[in-house]
Amino acid sequence: MNKFFFTEEHELFRQSFRDFLEKEVRPHIEKWEAEGEIPRSIYKRFGEMGFIGITYPEKYGGMGLDTFFSVVYTEEMIRMNSSGFNTSIGAHAGLALAHINGEGSEFLKEKYMTAGLKGELIGCLAITEPAAGSDVASLATTAVKDGDEYVINGSKTFISNGVLSDYIIAAVRTGGKGAKGISMMVIERDREGVSATKLKKLGWHASDTGEIAFDNVRVPLQNLLGEENQGFFYIMQHFVSERLGMALIAVSQAQLAIDLALEYMAEREVFGRPINKFQVLRHRIAQMLAEVTSARAFIYTLYKQYHEGDYIIKEAAMAKLVATQLSDKVCYECMRLFGGYGYMESYPMARLLRDSQLGTIGGGTSEVLCEIISKMTIDATDYKAAIKR
Repeated sequence: MNKFFFTEEHELFRQSFRDFLEKEVRPHIEKWEAEGEIPRSIYKRFGEMGFIGITYPEKYGGMGLDTFFSVVYTEEMIRMNSSGFNTSIGAHAGLALAHINGEGSEFLKEKYMTAGLKGELIGCLAITEPAAGSDVASLATTAVKDGDEYVINGSKTFISNGVLSDYIIAAVRTGGKGAKGISMMVIERDREGVSATKLKKLGWHASDTGEIAFDNVRVPLQNLLGEENQGFFYIMQHFVSERLGMALIAVSQAQLAIDLALEYMAEREVFGRPINKFQVLRHRIAQMLAEVTSARAFIYTLYKQYHEGDYIIKEAAMAKLVATQLSDKVCYECMRLFGGYGYMESYPMARLLRDSQLGTIGGGTSEVLCEIISKMTIDATDYKAAIKR
């Protein structure tokens, strides 16, 4: 299947990036998981190697490569078996910088893209609030104009890089109720009135996840991203790439679970023979592998469409819906193949199972995705692109 989507250059990049991760990341994963965050130095190492800006414009220090280089990047990151590490880098590179690159003025791009791609300034994306998650249109954080500034009040929660980032890309309400009153804003971390609290989580332990509060925070009007009151539509557009990415992460986690299970099954003996010789277990692996391979082919095809400029909001929702549910099932089944060892923290399956659980929640819950698919299929709702890619 790979030959239909990946070139020799993609595979050379895969090997190079895998070598980098094995040397610079894998030896430190356990330490980062225990500490609950990754050091700023690893962002800078990624920046030095160009890995933060794989698909971003060369003008700002990116590599300007095609979408499938980012697919390779994601697959290799998941092999590290630390969604916290992957999320910390991804929240900066794939979420915060995506909004700067997509909607930012040239002033904001010069300020944040260049430093961001070097790993010198770290960003986060703050949309979710205590009372507004998947229902983005109901968010309550306000940004009121006062002269040449906006005054921001409200709070955000479950924000990756929410405590340690240097700046926040926040969704705020600049207009009336509903989707048409939302804007996107850059808020520097050191502005008076910004505070954050670290949250404890079931999984993703190596990521810094926080709750952020804004108390009469003043930012200049030039910190607005794109047009005022168009933020909801920017968010929806970026959800396509985010949900595709989460679908790819999910099938990569499922594949990793199968690979770990196969390795263990070849070594573990019961009643005088390896457990990979027992038909019931062999068939369980075969069923899961068939489902994961099918889901991956669908996701690769969608990445091809996305690369060619198609606005695949329904299909991306489908991919995330199916892939994240599949990942949960496969990680659980593979954990059971380890027997009692699968329940031990010293074995990799416990972390993989925990980390997989957020897939059906983040970036739109499975229920929200089903509603999007239903609206577009049954009600003939048509979501238009807000910006040209």
